Amino acid sequence: MNTQHTNATRNKTCRTRTLPAAIMLGLLMSAPAFAATGQAAPADPGSAPQQDAGSGAQGNGEQKKKTPQTLGTITVTSSGRVQQVVAVPYNVSVVTGDTIERDHILDNAELFRSIPGVNVVDSGPRNSGVVNNIRIRGINVDSSALGDYAVTSVAPVATYVDTVPLFANFLLFDINRVEVLRGPQGTLYGSGSLGGTVRYILNKPQLNQFNGSVSASLSSVDGSSGIGNSESLVLNAPLGNTFALRVDGMRNDFPGVTDYVNLYQLDANGIPVAPNGILSRDAAYYSKKDADTVKQDYGRASLLWKPNDAFDVQLSYMAQADRFGARRGTSLGTDGYGVPYQRNQLGAAQLEPSDRHVNLTSLEANLDVGFATLTSSTSYYNHEGDITSDNTGFYAKLGWYSSLYYNYPRPMSTAFRTYGDKAFTQEFRLVSKTGGAFDYIVGAYFRNQHTYTTQLSELRGFKDWWDAAYPALADVVDASSDDYRYVANGHYTETALYGQGTWHATSRLDLTLGVRSFRDKLTASVDSALPLWVGLFPPGHAGNEQKNNKTLYYANLSWWLNDTNQFYATASQGYRRGGANGTPTSGFFAESPAWLFYRPDTVDNYEAGFKGIVGGMTYTADIFYTNWKDPQLNTATANWGFFAVQNMGRAKSRGVELELQGRLGDHFGYGVGYTYTDATLAEDAYTPTGGLINTSGAALPGVSRNHLNAFGDYSFEAAGGLFRLHLDGSYQSSSQNSISLSPLYKYTLPGFTLWNASASYRREAWTATLWLKNLANTEGATGVYTTEYMGTAPSEGFYGNGSKLLTTLPRTVGVTFTYRF
Repeated sequence: MNTQHTNATRNKTCRTRTLPAAIMLGLLMSAPAFAATGQAAPADPGSAPQQDAGSGAQGNGEQKKKTPQTLGTITVTSSGRVQQVVAVPYNVSVVTGDTIERDHILDNAELFRSIPGVNVVDSGPRNSGVVNNIRIRGINVDSSALGDYAVTSVAPVATYVDTVPLFANFLLFDINRVEVLRGPQGTLYGSGSLGGTVRYILNKPQLNQFNGSVSASLSSVDGSSGIGNSESLVLNAPLGNTFALRVDGMRNDFPGVTDYVNLYQLDANGIPVAPNGILSRDAAYYSKKDADTVKQDYGRASLLWKPNDAFDVQLSYMAQADRFGARRGTSLGTDGYGVPYQRNQLGAAQLEPSDRHVNLTSLEANLDVGFATLTSSTSYYNHEGDITSDNTGFYAKLGWYSSLYYNYPRPMSTAFRTYGDKAFTQEFRLVSKTGGAFDYIVGAYFRNQHTYTTQLSELRGFKDWWDAAYPALADVVDASSDDYRYVANGHYTETALYGQGTWHATSRLDLTLGVRSFRDKLTASVDSALPLWVGLFPPGHAGNEQKNNKTLYYANLSWWLNDTNQFYATASQGYRRGGANGTPTSGFFAESPAWLFYRPDTVDNYEAGFKGIVGGMTYTADIFYTNWKDPQLNTATANWGFFAVQNMGRAKSRGVELELQGRLGDHFGYGVGYTYTDATLAEDAYTPTGGLINTSGAALPGVSRNHLNAFGDYSFEAAGGLFRLHLDGSYQSSSQNSISLSPLYKYTLPGFTLWNASASYRREAWTATLWLKNLANTEGATGVYTTEYMGTAPSEGFYGNGSKLLTTLPRTVGVTFTYRF
């Protein structure tokens, strides 16, 4: 467990001047207005000084109490003001930027494995920015193998970059901290959520300080023939007494680890080579080693203006561009000749590259108006990408080559997909000063969002073969060989008013009530066409406009047992909007009109727990129960497998969460986390046309019932510098790949354990670190495309294999050198 939780004693004399954590939950987004400081533990080596998360009227007058010297000091803004973690009356986990840097946490998959109650599908870098597959407390019904196309439904877990609601999976670099809040967060956030909220809080410019760092890494992955490299730079420069500029950037260039061993040789037009003539059944093949290359470029610039203590404004721009050569994974079983696949070998007929770019501009301003702090957050982002997928195995297993395409030789089905998401967001918050018997926060939120997804499926080489085999019928087949076109556009607007008020009933009892009232409007348009057979199948169109008005509620009780330990209980509600699908309802490929639309889904969440400090050790322990109504399932239609979202009846999740952390003396730090999650269907689930999906009591997919993580650090001085040894591990029990009973998707993913280690030496401004990921080289599988769904099919002319396990990064060894100035 890499989380660095901070704890502080309860100060009775100033308690009524501290915003209760229930109110503070929603204003997690207001980092620019509320400072979040952190200080390394006494013997902590190699960490840069923790920076404030913002400037302006920091803390709203809250008094901070020093933590026992056995622990580091890290405060959070998850409740709108600066507050230490143990004072927050709900379950929040924090991973500091120091921890991410020291332990060389490479990506979000590794990050979330260190946090109890959080699961994520480790589908590799290629898919990590397409679909938000973070899962908190088991709120998920989607397949673990979802990720090659952007879905139309909203993710159950909301993600924020500072104050901007955005899923972009930026690199984990120059981050102040990551805060993970479990359960719905709608009454104190502009954007609501079902399962929880993850907030990435970036380091801010610092006035009157010139500092920075440069870093370089080399790494080697087991099974790869290349050496990866990564370089980064951070520069903070004051521009007079009231301005400061912070610039950072990172570049990654990693060789692949996955070998594509059944690739068709292609001619200049991208058509499979026919060595013995176009009408023959023969094909030419080749292999490409280490195909899943990774190239990433990230940059950010932030300008802070703070003319006085009552006002500050920050303008930021950040961008990232990714280019991936192929996917990471392993095909199951054998190829069409009976040759078994080895680890990190894929049997796709073609490479599957992808690229994306995202940019974000934000303006954050804070004004101390005396009785409260007013915060304004304005942002615009644009996230676009494209991805190529090999669907040859999918077509072959369905028997389409023989039944629909005359068994044409060297079958090759390519899906070219694009996706885009851009939005303008404006949010205002007014947060009262602390010190009285009543605290409050009120906010207004507006979002204008446009999304699109497209797919163009092409039968590569079909037209050439058709013209040679049936020249008299050449005009029957479209020259493009496109067999499916899909375009979905969405326009979403939301306006919300939200707020919470906390009554400090006694010196130890706080009561909080919150409300969120909103209205949203979704206009969706989906067009689909089957152009291959000219004029035979008319295009399909689905349009939909949905309007919703709803009010959500929140209640929290916090009772301090003594100065350092509290009991809390929370009831909260969550909501996710509905939408439209693009399914033909007439012609040969017609689906039932019941598939055209899907409704919003909601959750009622209840939790109760204890948290505090005992003998210098911090702890959080809670139980939770979530009732999920009308869960939205990203799936495919019954007849022809068109992309679609549907509602199921009801699901539930219940469990126990426990986190412990502490230090033994000045040299050793430790942490342990455990979660038990029982997430199941609460009633039988059916398709819109009445087909059984699964029965009541079935486990929700991608959810490990048992999740255990732990870490240990040992620091000591030697050779004129500071050494730090680190070891962390995580275990997750088995999980289901899909909610469906169909053998095409049903698969039990076995549990696995991962271990990571590092050793660092710091002397003056230099730090050298040797780090190892996945010490035992475990093939941890978090998703699968089964052989029944996409495997080999020699009878269809396909001798490769489209199945694949989505696996964790193999054992990786790296070294990093950092210089700070």
